[in-house]
Amino acid sequence: MPASVIEAAPRPRVRAAATRLHCPSCGSSLVAQVLGDNGGVSYVCTACGHSWSD
Repeated sequence: MPASVIEAAPRPRVRAAATRLHCPSCGSSLVAQVLGDNGGVSYVCTACGHSWSD
């Protein structure tokens, strides 16, 4: 029997390819996710400064 519930819980699988974003302007993968003014999610390229939202 596991020592704790945390040890017994399965670990989530993360798909790296699904989370990789690229700047639509320069193609860089140096993208930061930021909270938008209306509560939505926006993205900013730290390489060229381009920003966009989904």
